[in-house]
Order: sequence, then structure tokens, then C-alpha cells
Amino acid sequence: MGDYLLVIDAGTTSTRAMLFAPGGACLDTEQRDVVQHYPAPGLVEHDAEEIRDSSLACARAVAARAGGAGRIAAIGITNQRETIVFWSRRTGRALAPAIVWQDRRTADMCGAWKATGHEPLVQGRTGLLLDPYFSASKIAWALEHWPELREAGDDLAVGTVESWLVYCLTGGLHITDATNASRTALMDIGAGRWDHDLLGLFGVPAYALPEIVDCAGAFGETRLFGAPIPISGMAGDQQAAAIGQACLAPGDTKATYGTGAFVLAHTGAQKPISHHRLLSTIAWQLGGRRAYALEGSVFVAGSLIKWLRDDLGLLTSASESEALARSVADNGGVYLVPALAGLGAPHWRPEARAAISGLSFASGRAHIVRAALEAMAYQTHDLMTAFAADGAGWERLKVDGGMVANDWLAQDLADMLDLDVERPHFVETTALGAAMLAGVGCGLFASLEEAAAMRGAVERFEPAMPPDLRQARLGGWAKALRPVLA
Repeated sequence: MGDYLLVIDAGTTSTRAMLFAPGGACLDTEQRDVVQHYPAPGLVEHDAEEIRDSSLACARAVAARAGGAGRIAAIGITNQRETIVFWSRRTGRALAPAIVWQDRRTADMCGAWKATGHEPLVQGRTGLLLDPYFSASKIAWALEHWPELREAGDDLAVGTVESWLVYCLTGGLHITDATNASRTALMDIGAGRWDHDLLGLFGVPAYALPEIVDCAGAFGETRLFGAPIPISGMAGDQQAAAIGQACLAPGDTKATYGTGAFVLAHTGAQKPISHHRLLSTIAWQLGGRRAYALEGSVFVAGSLIKWLRDDLGLLTSASESEALARSVADNGGVYLVPALAGLGAPHWRPEARAAISGLSFASGRAHIVRAALEAMAYQTHDLMTAFAADGAGWERLKVDGGMVANDWLAQDLADMLDLDVERPHFVETTALGAAMLAGVGCGLFASLEEAAAMRGAVERFEPAMPPDLRQARLGGWAKALRPVLA
């Protein structure tokens, strides 16, 4: 068996392959952008075959530079969750565009199901809410509007991105790990299986769905890179990040600031129930046993900075945002509510739209950019309040993702949350978590606790803001948020 762990990280805007040593060092990376298609307002699609081709190309390049497939002990996969792919079992070709987690086309459908009283069933079985974010309504819409899917009959295969990639890597294995299955709104997360009542509600045929498996184990192998390589670790991106952050004990909490922002608090072996519009989800499943988490999802985080850069031209690079935020003493009264794809937890308002308020002739681009960064802390504070109300208060927050390479943002989180914020030196913890799972699955590590040594050193940010200033800023955010919610 080889020495290295190869991770395929299929994200929303790019796909990567990363090579890890068992000690945690990232030895190599290959990345390719993934095109997002916007056929109409609120619609977001990917070309599933582009995801496949980019993933395989990146993995092939990294494997070659590692010295060949024989040097690799196992492959781990992590992926954008909720995005759903439709393909032919016979040909292995995609039958339709992949509908991305950000897509809002099913808002009216979800509203109708809510109006007829179906949300308690969905929340009770899945831990989720009736929202376009989750996969089930996307599948229902696709089956209704794309006749080629109905015509496929039992040749139709449906799965999230990791399921699609495993199918392509192995030439026909149709499985999904428990964390990704838990995000479809079709899985009874207490029982660990697809739920018959939910399949009926959404009109999803059971034959099209993959088998639900653990997050680590001997799933299958790929021969696409030369010698056989076992695929032995899988998890959705946010669960993988929590594992990479060593959130392995109840109370451990992480926040990932990528395209969106996602907070997971590990709650242990009992399925949590939220009374404050948070999500219950599976943190991981090993040996058929599930660990659970509460989650708060913010739909727009790093994508806001990308929008400011690419569409509004207020930034030449994402890294410029830190210098601009530091260039002004405060936000100048400017607040930005980033509801560009609706609002997620704890509001769950898919119809909400973004707003910039408090502008005057004294406002400059630095104030708008600073307001965009400040919105990350405000949204996180809203989530912290909801977690505390559900009995899952935070003692510290472990952060990761591309946005928190920004020291100003990391400090602003500590100040606004009035908590210590912990950032690992290696912030790509999503890929690291997938490597840890692959290492457990192939036997390099006996447990996730042993694999957690891969996490490495961390840096801490301590709160330093006067309480009156913190309250004044939170009051300004509440005022800016009201008309968006209205």
C-alpha cells in the first residue's frame, strides 16, 4: 500500500485534488474552476460531466506527480452538498444539468408543501426544513419538468456529487455516504435509511437512489490512474471540515467561510431537535453508528466578495478586501445584508433580496467592502443566538475556509461574538477531513481521534471590542435586516 492520501474536493466554484502525507502535510494541489450556469434569475446549474472531467484531471495530475497510483494509499472525496446529479446507469452519461444547492427554482413548491402542513414530517424525519436548498425538491422539479428523466425509467440514477464521482471512478458503484444522504430531505437520519413517506411526498423513485454507506470504509476502487486505488473516505464538505477541525466531542463547533458560511456544533450520538430553525444533521457515520450535529447555513459568504470583485468591480482581488476594511475607521453607517440567494438560517427566507443601506456622499468603496466583511460576523452572531437558544452554546469557534485567511475578518468575528476564535495554520480543513476519513477507511488510523493529529498548529484571536461598540453595531445590523425580512 502507498504512503499518501489523495483527496478530491469537488466544490461549488472549483474542483481540486490534494495530496496529503499521513502526518497532515499537504504536499501537492491541482485545481480547476467549475463554471456556474444561471439560465434564469434564481436558477443555478452545473455541467455534471465538467465536474467529473475536472475532478479526474486534477486527481490524475496529482497522482502522476506523486510517483504514480502505487504511491497512494487511498482516495477521499468531499463535495458541495445538496447539488443533485442525474445520469444513465447504462451509459454513465449525465442526462440533465446538475441543480446546484444555491438554486431557488423550487421556492413555490416548498411553499405549497409548507402550506399543506408537510414541514413537521420533513423536519421530524430528516432534521431539515422545507426549503429549495435541499435536494428532494430539486429532484421533484426535475422529474416534473425534464421528460428525459421520466423516460429513462429504471436506467435513471440520481445522487449528490460524491455519489456521481464514485460511480465515474469505479465504473458503476452507486453509493452515497450518510452525511450527504442526510442533506437530501429523503433520509430518516435516526434510522439511517431512505424514508418511504418522504419518497412518496416528493415523488422520488427508490430505484434511482444510491445505497447509503458509512463515511469511512472499503467502498470500492478505481483503476483510472494506473494501479488500483481504494476509495475509503467520503463526507459532505461541511461535515468534512468539522472532522478536519477535530470537532469530535459534543460542544465542539466550527464555522467554514467559503462560498457560503456553515456552522456545525457536534451534539453526540443522539439526534438533536431544533426549536429555533437550525438543522439537525449527521456529523459522520462509522461502523453503522451515527454522530449528529446542529447546523446553521448562511447562503452567501465568499460569493459576496466574488460578486463585489467580478460584477461590481469594487475589488481587484479578494485579498484587497482586508486592506480596504482597515483603511477606514468604521463602516460609516453602511450595512450590507447579503441576501443575494435568499436568507438561510435562522430566517429561511428564500424570497429575500440583498440590500445596502446607510449610504451617503461620505460613503466610499472601502465602506461597502468593509460592510460586506462585517456581514459575516453579524450573520454568525444571529446563528450563535439560535444555537444558544437550542441549548448548544459556543465556548469557542474554530474557523476555516478561504475567507478567514483575512486577519481582519477573523478578529472581527472574535470581537462581535465575544468569543475566542481558533484558526488552524492549514485552513483547507474540508480536504483535510476527507483525508482523515480516507486514512481511517484504509487502516492508516485506528480512529478519527488518532487521525486528528493531522490538524496541526492553530492561531487564536481574542475579543478586544468594547461592549457598547459591539451592541451599537449589532443594533445597526438589526435595523438593516428588518426591511429585508419584511
